Amino acid sequence: MSEQLVKAIVEMDEDTALALTNQLVSEGADPMSILEDCRVAMGEVGKRFEAGEYYIPELILAGEMLKSISDTVRPFIGQAPTSAKKGKILLGTVKGDIHDIAKDIVGFMLDVNGYEVKDLGVDVTYEKFVEEVRDFQPDIVALSGFLTLAYSSMKETVDAIKAAGLRDQVKIMIGGGTIDEQVCKYTGADGWGIDAMKAVELANRWCN
Repeated sequence: MSEQLVKAIVEMDEDTALALTNQLVSEGADPMSILEDCRVAMGEVGKRFEAGEYYIPELILAGEMLKSISDTVRPFIGQAPTSAKKGKILLGTVKGDIHDIAKDIVGFMLDVNGYEVKDLGVDVTYEKFVEEVRDFQPDIVALSGFLTLAYSSMKETVDAIKAAGLRDQVKIMIGGGTIDEQVCKYTGADGWGIDAMKAVELANRWCN
């Protein structure tokens, strides 16, 4: 059943993926194992995207499937205490950008890999990030942006966190389809990535 779910997600068979999820839940399957299957499947989807076999529409559909599966299994997951989590991550798409599919996938993957994630949504101002860094006290701030205009917003956000005297309390990662090392240096972030697996890799490195 596990292999069938992974295959259904990878092959973009939404109806089968959701039917299998409902069946697994009704049979008392461990909800975390279902989310682990999703993680494995998204790893393969990411590989196919990088290889040019999949494109943006497939990523959008994969994101929609993940949200549906996540909504189905979450009520069956016991709430783990914060101390059991690897770390706390504040996530959001920066001001001026409203793209959320990639951000949602990153949030999902960080969640199933053991992190407490607070998602601020899209078009988030630097003031809001600073406020939430104070209140949520994350270990990591993850800034998402797909458009090139997001670079300036990312820099403004990093600068604002620094100006608020909070920069040494958090690691900052940035991500998006056009992000590279040069953009990372420009913004003053600690690391960057173009997909969810890189975000998890950075988080694991920084929190472990």
